[in-house]
Amino acid sequence: MTFTAPITLPGLTLDPQWYRRAVFYEVMVRSFVDSNGDGSGDLAGLISKLDYLQWLGVDALWIPPIYQSPLRDGGYDVADYTQILPEFGTLEEFRELVTKAHERNMRVIIDLPLNHTSDQHEWFQQSRLDPEGPYGDFYVWRDTDEGYPNVRIIFTDYEDSNWAFDSERRQFYFHRFFSHQPDLNFRNPAVHEAVFDIIRFWMDMGVDGFRLDAIPYLYESEEGSGEGEPETHEFIKAVRRMMDEEYPGRVMIAEANQWPAEVVEFMGTDEEPQCHMAFDFPVMPRIFYSLRSQSAQELTRVLSETTDTPAGAGWGVFLRNHDELTLEMVSEEYRQAMYGWYAYDPRMRVNVGIRRRLAPLLDNSRAELELAHALLFSLPGSPFLYYGDEIGMGDNIWLPDRDASRTPMQWTPDRNAGFSTADPGKLYLPIVQSLVYNYSLVNVESQLAQSRSLLHWVRNVIHVRKGHPVFGLGSIKVLRTNHESVLAFVREYEGSGTQFGDAPERVLCVFSFSHNPVSVSIEIEGEEESRPTTCSAAARSRRSATMAFSRSLSPLRASSGCTSESRAQRFRAPSERRRSPPLGFRHEQLGRPPGRLRPGDDRC
Repeated sequence: MTFTAPITLPGLTLDPQWYRRAVFYEVMVRSFVDSNGDGSGDLAGLISKLDYLQWLGVDALWIPPIYQSPLRDGGYDVADYTQILPEFGTLEEFRELVTKAHERNMRVIIDLPLNHTSDQHEWFQQSRLDPEGPYGDFYVWRDTDEGYPNVRIIFTDYEDSNWAFDSERRQFYFHRFFSHQPDLNFRNPAVHEAVFDIIRFWMDMGVDGFRLDAIPYLYESEEGSGEGEPETHEFIKAVRRMMDEEYPGRVMIAEANQWPAEVVEFMGTDEEPQCHMAFDFPVMPRIFYSLRSQSAQELTRVLSETTDTPAGAGWGVFLRNHDELTLEMVSEEYRQAMYGWYAYDPRMRVNVGIRRRLAPLLDNSRAELELAHALLFSLPGSPFLYYGDEIGMGDNIWLPDRDASRTPMQWTPDRNAGFSTADPGKLYLPIVQSLVYNYSLVNVESQLAQSRSLLHWVRNVIHVRKGHPVFGLGSIKVLRTNHESVLAFVREYEGSGTQFGDAPERVLCVFSFSHNPVSVSIEIEGEEESRPTTCSAAARSRRSATMAFSRSLSPLRASSGCTSESRAQRFRAPSERRRSPPLGFRHEQLGRPPGRLRPGDDRC
């Protein structure tokens, strides 16, 4: 495959807040590229595709677990934290991956499941065989299964209790997730030391940070829910102090499926910081709800809720990832509506969520895919993309559990979609061969050859975002509109305050979820001297204290306009200098006379 831009090796930039500007890309090593023909992806295969990821505009790779594991839960059941599963590669290959990613100014983030291990881990085997030994208290053991009554069961489709009986030790052990994943006992100081040693091991390997999987569940109490207990926050503070002292510039990302007011506690305070970033879970299902209900009211309400974060902390936003589309953060009525729209077949559901990829969720609608991505790249926080979503890959609901959306990456229309040279029957999961998402139709090679493909569209939007720091560093203010289908907000950034740094920017973003053309009025408050632009030109204007901004929007379209002193042309991607902004992410001049956006019209 060839790319339209020269591949250079700039090395890592010195930016203390790189994670707030970054575009993250989740790449499952097992699913990406098989370099040795054994039917499973590996680190060498991922290294071979770094040029593609650099061309796409990725700033950081998020790699789910690659540790030694029986793979009963996609690698989140860790059997050895300091070894890599042999089918994925070696520690030397991982070092090479980090080095070559850094050469391309890409960081590497890895998953760190701290809450539990596999029941095959040596710690657990020693704990069950020798209760009085050094690992006897590494896990939570009880004589009965009646402890922690307020702790909920997470995997309701598979487990009916948080306790499991061990026939060797003749006691019950506690588990928040699967019964083959016993929870570590963080009340044991020896567990703390073991976890610190694991963190240091991977930091010394060169990784740029961790996604802390299931971080709220480290501690349990008889009175509490076992989610975000005070001791959990004290432990995270200790980890952060160690990271800042020994490995400055590395980051901790919290995975906490809670409301922002609760999740922000995992970021700590300015005086006692905890995680650098946390995922914003409530926004994601409301994007999908708005697309079908044609109402932006719930999304507007969630985005309007202000949550103060410590200086330097940021959010992670996403549309899909390797897990199910969780519906834990919505009401039962809301949940049933989502099931009816997006998971009408029971096979599409798992636990309290939907196990489908982005394109099948949206019925492969190009307009909805563009709108969803445009919104993702406009929201506060750093966007996280899931491998294959940039080409609209499909899923396979006939596969068990969450494997439905973890099928091999589709690179070419050739055998095994270019993923592997192995016999097709030897692949760890079959290639998607459905009518709509067949690998012969949906693949990287064919979309590279089409200038108006989804792949090129996503790349262009990534580069538009990278050219405007306001999207990563700016504030958000949701605006009032006179139409329930329209979401409007202003992103504003005061700039870096230096001559050669980032200039101030103010961007108006408008999204219509209506399936029909609408006319909307938006109130913009504030008076200032500004430069309304299309992100490539500038013209000075004066705006009154309250301005009524009227637009007519075609179905499922996004519009944005920026006012700044920025040198936007300098930041535009090579392809952007030759073409107009991508469809669905228009850049409108503020104060411009109302005009109609027609379907297919992507010219400014």
